[in-house]
Amino acid sequence: MQLISLSAVEDARRAIANAAIRTPLVRLNIQDAPAEIYLKLENLQPIGSFKIRGAANAISRLPKDKLELGVCTASAGNMAQGVAWNAKRLGIPCTVISPETAPDTKVHAVERLGGRVIKAPFDQWWKAFEDRSIPGVEGTFIHAFDDVDVMAGNGTIALEILEDLPDVDAVVIPWGGGGLTCGIGSVLRQLRPQCKLFSAEVATSAPLAASWAAGTPMEIDYKPSFVDGIGAKGVFPRMFERAQELIDGPLVAELNAVADAVRLLAERNRVVAEGAGACSVACALTGEAGTGKVVCVVSGGNIDSAKLAKILNAQM
Repeated sequence: MQLISLSAVEDARRAIANAAIRTPLVRLNIQDAPAEIYLKLENLQPIGSFKIRGAANAISRLPKDKLELGVCTASAGNMAQGVAWNAKRLGIPCTVISPETAPDTKVHAVERLGGRVIKAPFDQWWKAFEDRSIPGVEGTFIHAFDDVDVMAGNGTIALEILEDLPDVDAVVIPWGGGGLTCGIGSVLRQLRPQCKLFSAEVATSAPLAASWAAGTPMEIDYKPSFVDGIGAKGVFPRMFERAQELIDGPLVAELNAVADAVRLLAERNRVVAEGAGACSVACALTGEAGTGKVVCVVSGGNIDSAKLAKILNAQM
């Protein structure tokens, strides 16, 4: 499986300049961590998630005749916002199919951006990823992860990490569909091959870890939780092949450890992270990513305020 080229990532950087911001890389304010942990704060993007990068790049490459017909995507929330935000910027229609378990916070955010949301059972939502279309909806389907243009947009994060921390020893990346991991991983494998790469999953939904152990894509018993930005019933075969080439292995955090990480980020760094964004930190805090300079990608901050309040009060 071919890596995303550096030229494609550099092109993406130029293409998304008017959409995504360059996010800061800051130290985690904790003295007793097993490593020198840094936070790549993608929660500060205009939509509160890294997804704006891949969506902006993929949409920027569409010809005018396709743009006029609009765009659509399948997403639990963050990619939906990325596509809707860019569609609004360009004045084109946007339709999103989301699972019935998608949090209202993310659904309402898409609707505020002018996107139309169709809620569907989990299996129907997952089928949209496989079919790359939504029945009865026209417009170009922007895949949330299995798309080279989306991954190239995500790869721009790695360029920024290397510019801010050239001697990074390891990067921990939340694994949802794999587009973030494979975009960042493609760049790091070419520019800093000695850097360790780890995916981060939550124990209630860790299909990559199960697939990694089996050596082949596996389906698992998906359990919804407040960690709604990552996790699925399985891993796409092509994304699993990419992961096998790119990462050093999957890390898995227990659900309570992710809640602890959300609380830690809020208390020590005043960072609001959703469960997926805090999962990388929870994994790094175990020491499994090593003891050197470890970057955790805080992939997003779109957490329901009621859930956040419960976590901060140690009720989740």
